[in-house]
Amino acid sequence: MTIGFEGLLINGERVASISGDAGEVHNPATGEAIATVALGGRDDVNAAVRVAKETFGGPSWRTMTPAARGEILRRIADGITRDRERFAAAESRNAGKPLSAALGEIDAAATTFRFYAGAVDKIHGQTIPGKADGTLLTFREPLGVVGVIVPWNFPLLILAWKVAPALAMGNTVVAKPAGVTPLTALMLGDLALEAGLPPGVLNVVPGPGSAVGSAMVTHPDVRKISFTGSTEVGAGVMREAADDIKRVSLELGGKSASIVFADADMADAVESSIWAVYDNAGQDCCARSRILVEASKYDEFVAAFAQRAEALIVGDPLNDDTDVGPLITPSHRVSVETHLQRAEDEGATRVCGGERLTGDAARGNFLTPAVFVDVRPEMSIMREEVFGPVVAIAPFSDEDEAVALANDSDYGLSGSIWTRDIGRAMRVTRAFETGMISINTSSSVHIEAPFGGMKRSGIGREQGMVALDHYSEYKTVFIANN
Repeated sequence: MTIGFEGLLINGERVASISGDAGEVHNPATGEAIATVALGGRDDVNAAVRVAKETFGGPSWRTMTPAARGEILRRIADGITRDRERFAAAESRNAGKPLSAALGEIDAAATTFRFYAGAVDKIHGQTIPGKADGTLLTFREPLGVVGVIVPWNFPLLILAWKVAPALAMGNTVVAKPAGVTPLTALMLGDLALEAGLPPGVLNVVPGPGSAVGSAMVTHPDVRKISFTGSTEVGAGVMREAADDIKRVSLELGGKSASIVFADADMADAVESSIWAVYDNAGQDCCARSRILVEASKYDEFVAAFAQRAEALIVGDPLNDDTDVGPLITPSHRVSVETHLQRAEDEGATRVCGGERLTGDAARGNFLTPAVFVDVRPEMSIMREEVFGPVVAIAPFSDEDEAVALANDSDYGLSGSIWTRDIGRAMRVTRAFETGMISINTSSSVHIEAPFGGMKRSGIGREQGMVALDHYSEYKTVFIANN
């Protein structure tokens, strides 16, 4: 079949990489190549950063009135909404998402740009009563060139979380999408130009993290890096950024827990927990991959959960009935299968799932939803981020043990509490060492509120007005009365 070529986006133009390197991207549901994409390197990053720096220093973006910047962001949001089906089809084919899920993510990306379009004229400094004779005030200033590094599990949505507030503050951006899922990032760059974003404000450079990502992190003219990915790579980003005292925000791994008390609505807890684990084939840093259930309801919960997991339809993401799509690459599927085998070797019991599909579907990177019981806190399946359709379910005896088990993790990104007792919900919420907690639901993402984690799940926050703090700095001014 004939597949198209997608160039880098630098200074408003699609271009081949300076080295001429290019690579195929594939549909994880079929294994087929769907596009050939230019692969950037250090020279391409240098070119993109140079353009972004020149654009930032010029009159076309940073000095634009907030209302004008907001109008461009609003037009980007409108364009995403207009083209939602085209974006969703690309995301489904490139990332393996069920089409209904992809449409939801595209809508959320549009909402993100619309939110920050409305925030532009609400970014302000302060006048401060000072002891000295004069006027003390602050300005909010953009940082300059911002580098954003985006993972493959939510390619457009996480890109929007980073790009929209960075642009709202008046920064320019160099974005590196994941090498396996670059298509919607390039589409967004094209759409932004159509919406009136000046050339050079948003540049998109796909390529290997070892080349493009490292070049961005170490470039002296990049003032801030916003990274989403694994904890191990995030630690490397932090180390490389240290030489330039470069600002970083890191949204990293998770091993989130759901705590289900005996008084919870079990039907709601099971149904919500199913999607909290298996949505996006479990490739979600917020996945509640540890479920802790009060002992008196443990057997009932496990039976209902396993029955629901086995009923999920795994298959072609473009089919309306599909619940769970493929894992992103063959190598990632092997990694998940290694975790499954290790769990059994350590003594855990697999209730169901973890199997490849057969027939025509064998070409794709599919695994059926897996459920493990007889797990102990020290087991790898309770401690390591599997990043696949896998859950471990363990009992607890009382509130104190539930909190101790939930907090027995290096991570602290998200979590859920299921109970009708509001007092207990609040006690556990305050004791739970995690950045985001949902009570009687599994919803983690709210554009109006901060998104991010504690411990090894990262530093900084996405979303909400607080995200603007990570793309700006305060300038203090004192005007003497003389």
